[in-house]
Amino acid sequence: MKTFRIYLLFLNLLLVAAAGYAQVPLKKVTDSVLLEQITVLPSVNLHGELVPHQTMQEVFIIPEKQFPNRRQFRRYTRLMYHVRKVYPYAVLAGEKMAEMEWELQNMKTEKERKAYIDRMEKELFSEFEDDLRKMTITQGRILIKLVDRETGDTSYDLISELKGSFSAFFWQSIARIFGSNLKSRYDPHGEDADIEEIVRLIEMGYI
Repeated sequence: MKTFRIYLLFLNLLLVAAAGYAQVPLKKVTDSVLLEQITVLPSVNLHGELVPHQTMQEVFIIPEKQFPNRRQFRRYTRLMYHVRKVYPYAVLAGEKMAEMEWELQNMKTEKERKAYIDRMEKELFSEFEDDLRKMTITQGRILIKLVDRETGDTSYDLISELKGSFSAFFWQSIARIFGSNLKSRYDPHGEDADIEEIVRLIEMGYI
């Protein structure tokens, strides 16, 4: 543990020295300057000792994909195409829900809330209805899953919360006719693991 702390301190000394030379050219970096800069580095108290501490960005490691046959390869590439097509709409759904929840919290009457929800519904339908109608049944199912990923709620729960249980039941019945389920939960570690992997690749800018 002591060796690891020394390594962290040495690494930060190098970073501080590099920053000092870059920001203050032609100025000698003395021990006092280094110590002064070290004191402003993020640190934590560990067993009575202050040690450098820096939160690192999450790294998602994806192993090289292996396919047992061409059929599985084609299935994965088709899934990748579908996810890339619908993922932006799922992200937008998450952003819109956060915006609507914030607005609704500041409304005092149920009448005001209902009018706002109806107005937002018309705006969203006007803007995205054509795009959504062009989606395939498979893309619709994936979108339902990704909405749950982005909002933390199933599409059924969102409709029920905003429009009431009757509307949720109605749209669930329609979805069932087309083989979909608005109550579908997102399972990134189970049946939706491939979707999660593709989404991560999109978020990291690899595809």
